[in-house]
Amino acid sequence: MGDLLAARAQMGTSLAFHIIFSVLGVGLPLLLCIAEGLALKTKNPTWMLLTRRWAKAAAILFAIGAVSGTILSFELGLLWPTYIEFAGRVVGLPFMLEGFAFFLEAIFLGLYLYGWDQLSPRAHWLCSFPIWISGLASAWFIVSANSWMNTPAGFVFKNGQVVDIRPFQAIFNPSTPYETVHMMLASYVATGFGVAAVYGWAMLRGKRDDYHRKGLMLGMLMAVVAVPLQIVSGDFNARFLANYQPTKFAAMEAVFKTQDGAPITIGGLVDPNTGEVRYALEIPRGLSLLAYANPDAKVKGLEQIPRDDWPNVPLVHLSFDGMVSSGFFMLFIAFVYWLFFFLRRRKAPEHKLLLWGIVVSGVLGFLAVELGWMVTELGRQPWAIYGFLRTRDAATTAPWLNESFLAFTGIYILLGVALVWLLLRVARTPMPRLVPQKQAQKAGM
Repeated sequence: MGDLLAARAQMGTSLAFHIIFSVLGVGLPLLLCIAEGLALKTKNPTWMLLTRRWAKAAAILFAIGAVSGTILSFELGLLWPTYIEFAGRVVGLPFMLEGFAFFLEAIFLGLYLYGWDQLSPRAHWLCSFPIWISGLASAWFIVSANSWMNTPAGFVFKNGQVVDIRPFQAIFNPSTPYETVHMMLASYVATGFGVAAVYGWAMLRGKRDDYHRKGLMLGMLMAVVAVPLQIVSGDFNARFLANYQPTKFAAMEAVFKTQDGAPITIGGLVDPNTGEVRYALEIPRGLSLLAYANPDAKVKGLEQIPRDDWPNVPLVHLSFDGMVSSGFFMLFIAFVYWLFFFLRRRKAPEHKLLLWGIVVSGVLGFLAVELGWMVTELGRQPWAIYGFLRTRDAATTAPWLNESFLAFTGIYILLGVALVWLLLRVARTPMPRLVPQKQAQKAGM
């Protein structure tokens, strides 16, 4: 493949791998905090057993995520030197602050993992708060830097030079509130359904004890709170894009011609050469209504934009539809679960079809995250920094990029295999006999 494609493929592979750990690094510590808080409050040893198991999984995910994140930070400089030269002076601050948040998370995770027998139960529980708060902060800082790439702010580009730099204006650029909230909620959705899917799968295999019911229920609790908020934030995000990034918005919705009362186009085969979308389901005037709260509003089409500035419209549209449909499927599953939960007088439903829906939602949660990042990144192309630096001009001219891509792909495969093997070892470790809470703390369950 060409050098530019090789650089993009390597960066894309690295991001696709690392984002899984980023999502779990935001969501899983909060579940740990909630589970241990319930253990302290209710004196139920099952909650403490869940906390112990999840803490081991969090340690493994943190370690491998740190490796993949380190690789990613080196790739930014090695693969995209022109981007770093341009952006480093403007958005270096959020990258630095993310580093501080990461180290804070590492420090308290160490205290949390090794403090079971040295700290009081309450002090140990309090150590979980900096973990999930710093994980959330890390996500916010990194996504704010990415949002700056979509709506650059906080500098003046004069005579080919970046001058008059205002770092905080760059951090709080117009995209920041929309992208950061959407990503943080996505982390909770994916983690909630991911954890619920693990216990749902175990229950399908006959393990229907209190341990698995509580693990499923807590995952679904996080999911049912986060997924409707995520869909609402996605709607706000789309409205924002319609005004600030009309090219990306038109690609997401496969709008080729500017029109009043534009329909929502769901699915279909996109042909950018003819500007047609075959076999799509259309909702008349729906797009104008959703984007501008006016069914007759004008939506800008791709024909008003130079063809060289178009992203990969078929892939962006397909990714967007996949993300949205996954979100609504997960919303349906969460609603059904909790509807039956309350109809059955707070007894967790265990119907096989519903459990299968939860397992599928666990996969769809992470798929939606990946597809969402594809929409964000591919929809901005051909720009690395929208309107200022094209991707082809940001890439390195160094040789051996194809070989580098293959080498790092091999590394990620090895890391993935190691991750699965370690998590399976934790999952297959026999559970200790449940004992009262004080004994559980002392025994380190």
